Amino acid sequence: MSPPRPAAGRRTLPAAARRRSGDKTVPRGAEPAHAAASPASASVKAPRTAAPRGTGGSASARKATGGARATAPAAPKAARHGRADAPRRAPLMPPAQAEAFIRALAAANPSPRTELEYKDPFTLLVAVVLSAQTTDAAVNRVTPALFAAAPTPAAMAALGEEGIARYIRSIGLWQSKARNVAALSRLLVEHHGGQVPREREALEALPGVGRKTANVVLNVAFGENTMAVDTHIFRLGNRTGLAPGRTPREVEDLLVARCPPELLRDAHHWLILHGRHVCKARMPECWRCVARAHCGYPDKVLVPPPGR
Repeated sequence: MSPPRPAAGRRTLPAAARRRSGDKTVPRGAEPAHAAASPASASVKAPRTAAPRGTGGSASARKATGGARATAPAAPKAARHGRADAPRRAPLMPPAQAEAFIRALAAANPSPRTELEYKDPFTLLVAVVLSAQTTDAAVNRVTPALFAAAPTPAAMAALGEEGIARYIRSIGLWQSKARNVAALSRLLVEHHGGQVPREREALEALPGVGRKTANVVLNVAFGENTMAVDTHIFRLGNRTGLAPGRTPREVEDLLVARCPPELLRDAHHWLILHGRHVCKARMPECWRCVARAHCGYPDKVLVPPPGR
């Protein structure tokens, strides 16, 4: 049977203090002087007092907690330059300005290429699947050994999910990626003769392959004029006003419509590299942007902070 609760307004003292006071409990304000001054009584915790929301609590509650006022936690500050899921959005720039922006990037990098390392359409497909929510640099650290062990869809399917997982444990979401790579490799063998299909619908039917991955493969491996919108291009399209949109598909459609046709194939590389290395998420490095004169972002960072 549990011991009876002390009466309201009374506080239970530690055993040592009870022995000194000769009583089990002592009313508030009636503690003996020697008990109030003793180390044992100093360790007694005051009961919690609920304070109304948005106030500092009653005077007695503040006294019990050492005089500190209870305050609501401060709301997180909004990121000045936006977040990955909610980038800053500039007004849509005029078509001539959009073309000038893209041409400025093209002039600075005439022969762009993906930063993923691959040997053929299959290894490119696998590398892009592995790159979801992971940096290209991290993917490039694991794919050489993986591709040496399994360079073809048949070899990758034979390696299996557990075998693939051993090579990619250092990257994010490695369990689901190992499962998807093993499954898509089997489907390539069973339904496509061990070849990567050139049709969007067939690509997007493979496990782990969405519109962005299909666009990268169609663009890089097969030379089609597609625009793969990842987090970097989504942020850049909104922040600059080049192609503001609420979804990656909206940004993609605007970019395809506004990019000069002869530049469309390489525009994906120019934009993703610019977003990754210059127009960064936390702070755009506008002081070294070659397209700064054509950018519609109102809060340009024109001077590098100390240490940059």
